[in-house]
Amino acid sequence: MALMSQSSDLWAERRKLNRGKAAPLAVRMQPQCLAEVVGQQHILGPGCLLVRMLDAARLTSVLFHGPPGTGKTALAHVIAGMVGGGQVHTANAAMLGVKDLREILSSSRQRVEQGLAPALLFLDEIHRFSRSQQDVLLEDVEKGLVILVGATTENPGFAVNSALVSRSTVFALKPLEEEDIKVLLQRACVDERGFGALKLNVSDQAIDHWARLCDGDARRALTALEIAVLSQTCLWTEQELTQTAIEVDLACAEQSIQCKAMAWDVTGDEHYNAISALIKSMRASKEDDAITWLASMLEAGEDPLFIARRLVIFASEDIGLSDPGALTVATSAWLATERIGMPECQITLSQAVIHLSRAPKSRESAEKIWAAMKNVQNERTPVVPVLLADPRSVRGQQI
Repeated sequence: MALMSQSSDLWAERRKLNRGKAAPLAVRMQPQCLAEVVGQQHILGPGCLLVRMLDAARLTSVLFHGPPGTGKTALAHVIAGMVGGGQVHTANAAMLGVKDLREILSSSRQRVEQGLAPALLFLDEIHRFSRSQQDVLLEDVEKGLVILVGATTENPGFAVNSALVSRSTVFALKPLEEEDIKVLLQRACVDERGFGALKLNVSDQAIDHWARLCDGDARRALTALEIAVLSQTCLWTEQELTQTAIEVDLACAEQSIQCKAMAWDVTGDEHYNAISALIKSMRASKEDDAITWLASMLEAGEDPLFIARRLVIFASEDIGLSDPGALTVATSAWLATERIGMPECQITLSQAVIHLSRAPKSRESAEKIWAAMKNVQNERTPVVPVLLADPRSVRGQQI
């Protein structure tokens, strides 16, 4: 049976209203225009490329990537609303098959042939598309027959087809600052889409706590606010909701966000960025910074053996002959970590990190072997002189 179009569906508006009521606070508070988008001034500030593209109505295919809760999906929806004139298709890549994708591309192609604006296709979690699925997009994106807006928590350089990346403008979104989170929380307290209809009093200490503990994730902060409010009003009547004052203090805020939920992928950017930060902190002899990075990785669930192996490499590469005992400390820490595991091995790793941070640095061993390896690879293979050869192999030869 054919599906009814939205124009002929008498209950479409009612269903849309009911879905809106059931939506979480973070969804209801999504920005409706570019002015409502908080943070990300490195791409949304005056004169920035994305703003110029939108102002000139010259949007090409773009990819947004960054940690969860930084506004990738919200920004994509704002852009879709600004494009105007063309069709807008929104889908999660995990839910969209190749057949549906081809239909969208065909429809957009027909629009262009009729002199209309190409359709805008917003694909959330685009990294969940297989390489072959991403290849379906290539020709139409390259020819401008469809405007692709992709969002992903992964680095597009690894998770998205390189040919598709080269045909798109990539924008990296950063975790929101605490002040940005506070703005979003305060807006949700007074906005009609949030709790504007309630007599809600949220203390500054509660907002500060959420802004700090959410780690730049706006969705997590707004969810904590929603839990704090709904946990007090779940049994109230409609009349009580509008007439009774709701107090949210620091104690309530602490209950609504029990602990930080660190986003971590052992194959993603943060895995390599954090270990790089640890190594560079030890190299600069900043032991407090190094310990902070060590704690961050362990708390996020990083494999302690991976960290221990990198400490052994650092002991030889960056300390070397200036403190030969550093290699012994690092290898002992690796062995101890392997045998005792977490959580006890965190003390062993801390001891090793502090020792390596304080040790004098010398890259002489590393630089000499690298230079020698380069010579061996690029120069004539050396012949062992007779004086240095095994006596058994030169017996009978004249020295």
